[in-house]
Amino acid sequence: MPISRRNFLKAAGAAGVFGLSETLFPNWMPRMAFADPGTQGERDILVVIFQRGGMDGLNAIVPYGEGSAYYDRRPTIAIPEPGNFNGALDLDGFFGLHPALASLKELYDDGKLALIHGAGSPEPTRSHFDAMEYMERGTPGDKITGTGWITRHLMTASWQNESPFRAIGMGAMVPASLRGPVSALALRSIADFHLEGRIDQLATIQRTLAGLYTIHAPETQLSRQAAEVFSTIDLLKELSAVSYVPANGAVYPDSEYGMGLRQTAQLIKADVGLEVSCIDIGGWDTHDAQGGTDGQFAALLSEFGQGLAAFYTDMQDYMPNITVVTMSEFGRTSNENASGGTDHGRASGMFLMGGGVKSGIHTNWLGLHPDVLDEGDLAVTTDYRDILAEILLHRVKNPALDQIFPNYTPTLPGLFATR
Repeated sequence: MPISRRNFLKAAGAAGVFGLSETLFPNWMPRMAFADPGTQGERDILVVIFQRGGMDGLNAIVPYGEGSAYYDRRPTIAIPEPGNFNGALDLDGFFGLHPALASLKELYDDGKLALIHGAGSPEPTRSHFDAMEYMERGTPGDKITGTGWITRHLMTASWQNESPFRAIGMGAMVPASLRGPVSALALRSIADFHLEGRIDQLATIQRTLAGLYTIHAPETQLSRQAAEVFSTIDLLKELSAVSYVPANGAVYPDSEYGMGLRQTAQLIKADVGLEVSCIDIGGWDTHDAQGGTDGQFAALLSEFGQGLAAFYTDMQDYMPNITVVTMSEFGRTSNENASGGTDHGRASGMFLMGGGVKSGIHTNWLGLHPDVLDEGDLAVTTDYRDILAEILLHRVKNPALDQIFPNYTPTLPGLFATR
C-alpha cells in the first residue's frame, strides 16, 4: 500500500474532516472520523432505527376498530380482526399488532413498549429522498441546514466525551442525521476492523501510523487524529463480533439489521462511550404484492420485531438506561392499489422501547373517514420531532431543543418518565 503523509493530508482535506483516508486504508475497512470528547454519565443511550422506504403503519398497528373504513380500503391486504385466523393481536380494543409482530406483544404487555400512530413529518412530500433528508436533518421543508438533528444534539450537549464511539451509524455510510462537524463512526461490522483475519496488514497499518505521526505525544491536529485511529484499532482488537454471545438466549435476525442491533449491544456492554447508534432496515416500499398476514411486508415486520425483542432480551440489565426509537419517512396510502400493494402516503407509526417508556397506544386518532384524511391518506397528527424532543429532554438530558430543532417549538406528548 503506497502511503505518504501528503496522501493522508490530501484525502483528509478533500473529505472536509480528519478521518481515515482511502489511500491509507483498504476499501474493505470502514471509514471513520472522530467525535468531540465526552462521557456517558447518567443519561440514556439512544438507538435510532430508520425503516427506509415508507413503512405501512396501518397494517403494522392495525385500526381494526375502524371497521369498514379500514377493511373496505384494503380488500386483499387488510389484517383480520382479533379472534380470527391470523388476526391482529389486540392491544386496546381498537388497535392491534400485525401477527408478525407477536415477538413484541409480551414487551407491550410488560409495559416496555409504546406505539405512536399517526406520526410523521409535517412536510407533505412523498419523495423518498426529500422526506428522509428532511426527517434526518430535523428541519422539514428546509434543505439549507447542513447538519443532522443528532449531530446538533451532540454539538449542544453540555457533557464531554472523548470516545471515538460516541456516535455510530451501523452501515457502510454515516446517515444524514449524523451529518456535520461532530463526525461519527460508520461501522458495517466489528469484524471488518479485524481486517478479515489480515493480521499482517493490521500490523502494517499500525506501524505506518506510528511512523508518520507522533503517536505517543501528539502535538498537531493530524497527529492527534492519527493517535485516535491507532487507539481505536487497539480497542476494536479487543472486540469480536464472532465470539460475542448475546445474554439470556437472545437470537438476533441473520441480517444487516440484526447485526447492527447485535453489535450495538456489544458496544454498549464493552463500555466504550457509545451515546447514539443509528441502524437502518430497508425494503418498506411495498408498491406491489405487499401481502397481508403473510408476504413481503409480514416478513419485514417479523425481522423488525424479532430484532427489537432480541435486543431487549440481550440488554435486559441495561434497558433502564437505553431508549430505542423507530421512524420511517412516511406511511402508505390508505387504499391498496391494483397491484396488491400500497403507494407513498403520509402518516406512519413509531415504536418506542426502553426503561423510561410509558407503554400503550399513543395517538391523536382522527380516523379513516374521507373528511379527516390528508389527500386520501392517514393524516400526521403527531410531529415526529415532538417524540425526539421528549427523548432528548427527559432521557438524554439535553435541553437545547431550540438548537436541535430550529424554528420549532415541540409539544411534549408525555411518553417518557423523567430520569
